[in-house]
Parts: sequence; C-alpha cells; structure tokens
Amino acid sequence: MTSYVIEADGGSRGNPGPAGYGAVVRDASDGQVLAEAAEAIGVTTNNVAEYRGLIAGLRAVLDVGGEGASVAVRMDSKLVVEQMAGRWKIKHEGLRPLALEAAGLARRLRVTEWTWIPRASNTHADRLANEAMDAAAKGLTWTRSAAPADASGGGAASPGVVSGGGAASPGVASGGGAASLDVASGGGAARTAARSGDQTDLLDLAAPTASVAAEQQRRGGRPEGVGTGWAPPTRVATSLLLLRHGETPLSVERRFSGLGDPELTPHGLAQAEAAAERLSRPPYRLDAIVSSPLARARRTAQAVAEKTGLSVEVDDDLRETDFGAWEGHTFTEVQRRWPEELTRWLADSDAAPPGGESFTEVAERVQRASDRLLERYEGRTVLVVSHVTPIKTVLRLALMAPPAALYRMHLDVACLSLVEHYADGGCVVKSFNDTAHLR
Repeated sequence: MTSYVIEADGGSRGNPGPAGYGAVVRDASDGQVLAEAAEAIGVTTNNVAEYRGLIAGLRAVLDVGGEGASVAVRMDSKLVVEQMAGRWKIKHEGLRPLALEAAGLARRLRVTEWTWIPRASNTHADRLANEAMDAAAKGLTWTRSAAPADASGGGAASPGVVSGGGAASPGVASGGGAASLDVASGGGAARTAARSGDQTDLLDLAAPTASVAAEQQRRGGRPEGVGTGWAPPTRVATSLLLLRHGETPLSVERRFSGLGDPELTPHGLAQAEAAAERLSRPPYRLDAIVSSPLARARRTAQAVAEKTGLSVEVDDDLRETDFGAWEGHTFTEVQRRWPEELTRWLADSDAAPPGGESFTEVAERVQRASDRLLERYEGRTVLVVSHVTPIKTVLRLALMAPPAALYRMHLDVACLSLVEHYADGGCVVKSFNDTAHLR
C-alpha cells in the first residue's frame, strides 16, 4: 500500500537559464498536501532542475514519513521518470550524479511506482518552481504560503517570500543554498490544469504540449487562471514547428534559390521521409501542416502528410525570397557581376536584388502568415514547411532581433526549429536547426 505521493517539477527560463524546482508530498489516501519544497538554483538546464525537484521530494518524504515509507513518484518529465525506472540510459554525464543521489534516497524508501503524468496534472509543483524563480529574480527567497494553493477553496495562493539580505543575480536566491521546506496543514484534492513549458529534448517533449493541452481545454478540463510556467496566467501555447525543405540541386551547389522551382534530389526525398518518420511518432501530435507553394517545400510537406494522415494547406506568403536576377547564381558569381548591389543588399534589409524582393518585404508577408496561423490554430501544433528566409524571419521576429540577425543564422536542409507563442503576446524559441532525424 502506498502512503505518500511525490509530485515534482523543475524548469529553466532559457535552457540553460534561471532555473528552479518545486516538489509536493501528498497523503496517498486523500490527496492532502503534507509538505512543499521549492528553490531557485541559479542558471542551469530543465533536466537538472527536474532532478533537483525529485531529490527535494524524496527528502521531504523522508522528513515526513521516515525510512522505509512507501511512496509513488509522479512527474511530467519523461526523461527523469524513465531513467529512474531503469528503462532509459543516462547519456548526459552532467545528470549522472543527480540520478545517483536520487537513487540513493529512493533506496531508503519503498518506491511503489515511477509514473509520468501529463503537465496538466502537475501544476502544483510547477507553480512552486515558478514562485521560487520569480522570488529569486527579485532578490528574495521562496517560502511557503500560509496555506497550500490547492487545499480546500480553489484559487492560487500568492507566493510568500522573505528577504535574503542583499541583491541576488537573476535566478539565484540569496540567503543560502538550502531549499525551503515547510510541512503544511489543511487538506483538499489537487486541482489539475494545462501548462506549456518544460522540455527534455528541446523538440521531442516541447512541441506536443500545445496539442495535448488544447485537447484538454476542448474537453473542458482547464481551469481559469493557470500560468504557462513563463509568466503569470496566460494561455496554452501555439507551437509552430518550422521544417526547412529537403535538399535540391541548387542547395547542393550553394546557389541562390528563390522562386525558381527545383525538385528535391533523391537525398532530399530521403531527408523528407526521415523528418516525416520523426514527426509521425509520439510524442509529436501535429494538428495541421501548412506549406509554401513551391515544389520543394510541398514535396517535403507531403511526406509528413502521408505519415500522419493530415492534409497539406498552402500559404503563398511562406514562399522563399524572390532573388530576381540572382536566381541560380552562386554568391561568388553575384559578387563579381553585381558587387555594388550585393554590398547594399548585405547592409540594408530594405535593399532588394535586381528585379527581386527585399528582406523587409519578406518579413511583412511572413508576419501576415504567422498571424493567420496563430489565430486559426490557437493552442495547437502546426508544422510549417518553408525555406531559409521565411523560417529565419519567424525566428528573428520571435527573438525581437534586428534584420541583420538573418545573416547570423544557419539552417541546414530538412532541419527543425520550434517557436511557441502565447495569446498574451509572449513567445519562446525552444529549438533551432535540429537535424537529429538525419543522423
């Protein structure tokens, strides 16, 4: 019989970035909150924060129930759960010491289960982690509120903080390294809510969250006023998965390839199939596929559509830049034939190739396309199959970077990037130029 339940979580605002964890210990019989722990842990990754949350939860059970207490461990980190259960190997050496520490604590208890739970069922631990990070950003140290937020009565409690004596760097709590731990009185069942945030592999566990949470919202399972993990209450994220088309003859020869319509090479077709295979398997859950009208993008999108059973929508604003007279030429050829025009083009996003289109014009239509997708597919996951300039533009706009940032990015053929948008206007770039499916 299980006596206690641990719910633990951790997060990083940047991965790596300012990080924190939260852990809750409940009575297994009635869900009463018996203990809470939270701490800001400086700048680190999501996975480190998740392990630190687990360790804090195990220690809290030892404090509450003593040696040999029976406990079920529940987290929304697939990586931590599977590694602790022994089903996944620990490949990242930086996580190994934390896993060993957690395993040592677990041996002092009787762990009856290691269970992955949806993010929507782990909002208490997530809230604690975010309270700790928010407090640290103000130079304060987290301490438990007067009553647990999901004890009887509903609404979320405001985080309690105490001054730590002096300013702290963002994400680092001042006043000592020990986590705050308080035993709570009062009862009640945990509320569940959807949130987007946490990722293990930046793509593999982040992209599906919008669709999963949106499905829960459509079924009426999301309470009001639940945060995303990045800021106070907002909405479920809309995820834009950005897939560049596969290889073409012009990409092999590194030639300007705009509105010309080359087909994929045999290798490009294989790259499209590899991307499709990845995106058709859990944890991905695509809700829509939207493609540029150009053949190389449409063929790549079709490969994914055939694997997922979705149809391909076409949005003309997702086409590549019109490079005008430079179409089909190498950079060296352009430099020799149009040196002054190339110099202006590299220096000014308003400058266009002869007979072509400027990056400013591209940004305007890409923004229109993005706005349409965010309105049409709010809270869902959309695969956008496009080209170098439109994808770079989506990323640049998400980062609020200047137009010159386009020249500071590199995108491989058939790479994936991920941007998550929130209805309150915020957005987060969660992955860039991911080619794991091509290896």
